[in-house]
Amino acid sequence: MQDILLLGIETSCDETAAAVVKNGREVLSNVISSQVALHAEFGGVVPEIASRNHLEKIDEVIRLAVKEAGIGFSDLSGISVTVGPGLVGALLVGVSEAKALSYALKKPLIPVHHIEGHIAANYISHADCQPPFVCLVASGGHSHLLLVEDYGKIKIFGRTRDDAAGEAFDKVARAVGLGYPGGPKLEKMAKEGNPDAFHFPTAKMEDSPYDFSFSGVKSAVLNEMNRKKMLSEEVHVADLCASFQENVTEVLSEKAILLCKDLGVSRLAIAGGVSANGKLREKMQEKAEKEGISFYSPKIILCTDNAAMIAAAGYYEWKNGNFADYSVNAYPSLSLTEG
Repeated sequence: MQDILLLGIETSCDETAAAVVKNGREVLSNVISSQVALHAEFGGVVPEIASRNHLEKIDEVIRLAVKEAGIGFSDLSGISVTVGPGLVGALLVGVSEAKALSYALKKPLIPVHHIEGHIAANYISHADCQPPFVCLVASGGHSHLLLVEDYGKIKIFGRTRDDAAGEAFDKVARAVGLGYPGGPKLEKMAKEGNPDAFHFPTAKMEDSPYDFSFSGVKSAVLNEMNRKKMLSEEVHVADLCASFQENVTEVLSEKAILLCKDLGVSRLAIAGGVSANGKLREKMQEKAEKEGISFYSPKIILCTDNAAMIAAAGYYEWKNGNFADYSVNAYPSLSLTEG
């Protein structure tokens, strides 16, 4: 069987990334140009700055990815690209580049959903990870709890009602003065604090036991800060961070395990930026082992946005014959299709 070499392109937010992956599992190159330093002074991603930086970096990143893979452009089997969801200007840079390459090289164009890319990061990290499995996708923009029935075939059981998990991390980090990027800085601060110092509320949704809501715990942290300031009491930031992180990771891990048990599924994976959180990985591993569930988590470099995951997901789209013509566009609010 001939090897399938796919170029992946990812520009949905503030990472300009390109990668070459063989047969959906073997990463030959994975190049990421991060914009964190550019956006740090603004406390978050500025869409216009992100788009302009993608334009400056995209050609260089793609050339480097192909070179590091030890191949030529003509060796590629196809071009896979994130088409949504994400920032529309940022997405357009990647989609336009992918269409140009597809046309010039006469290679198939493969559209990839960003969340399906995150899920596919587990295929790269674990050779034995294969459907069916439950997957928790937690990032700055998404909190999904779903069943991967087959490659490209997904059933959604839970989603966020308000703030996504990563969004709540970022907002709390900003409120306590940690700055951007909030998630990693909050996790670092939490290591110095007591996770039992505060007992913040957990949202219960009787009608949807797998859904998430993190606006309440976020507000509780902010209210506690304001209360202490009004009383001129010392604000123990490390304790606040540790207690907040304990609350969120407990909710995420509990609901993921609950879905596995309810469905009788013995495999569980996590994906997305929040899956890099050490406390979450630790909780998921412990709970999974206790229930006899196999647990998978991507390598840290594959948790945040990257193009290797897009090429990996693109491989299974390739196998299913899901190609695009040149009318394909950027879809900033693209929903996750159940199949």
